[in-house]
Amino acid sequence: MPRKNPMVRINARPRGGQPGQSFVLRIIGGEWRGRKIHFPAVQAIRPTPDRVRETVFNWLQGITPGSRCLDLYAGSGALGLEALSRGAREVVFVDVEPAVVRHIGDTLRDLACDRGRTVRADAAGFLAQSGTPFDVIFLDPPFAAPVLPDICQRIGAGGWLKEGGFVYIEAPSAAGEPMLPPGWTLLKSKRAGEVGYHLARRDVGETT
Repeated sequence: MPRKNPMVRINARPRGGQPGQSFVLRIIGGEWRGRKIHFPAVQAIRPTPDRVRETVFNWLQGITPGSRCLDLYAGSGALGLEALSRGAREVVFVDVEPAVVRHIGDTLRDLACDRGRTVRADAAGFLAQSGTPFDVIFLDPPFAAPVLPDICQRIGAGGWLKEGGFVYIEAPSAAGEPMLPPGWTLLKSKRAGEVGYHLARRDVGETT
């Protein structure tokens, strides 16, 4: 089936929420065009803004199709779902919140998609395991948790990123450029209001 060039867009951004309340993710292109997906109103969920997500997947154009991706702080699932829509071979969604994991699992079943799987775990616990390196890793932790330097070090030390693989990092714009492990190169860095977003790559020939 020909691949299309979809973009996942968030129509509502949660700032907390009441029990039983949900917000809506709209997939506006590709094989799931027009589908509305509800995600839970969990306090920590802060979906990547539309224009940021569009820019990120422009950066990853030509890389996402056929790639194996890790959405480490999955939240609404927007980044991982967009990667699947753009032809990713596999996406592993990791989140510590049970409601988030259930939502993404239900969404994948509703979409009849067998290229995604969910793992309920905190990021550090997941990275403490052994696993197969990924082509692309998405890192969008809660802004209130200053965990990125430690998580990036764990990714590098654990061999979770392939040589030449890419890491997308989202953090408060006030934090500036992220601290990266040795052997990673910062390729792109932009800001949109309070959001700073960055693309890094593990150098070819780099060893951990």
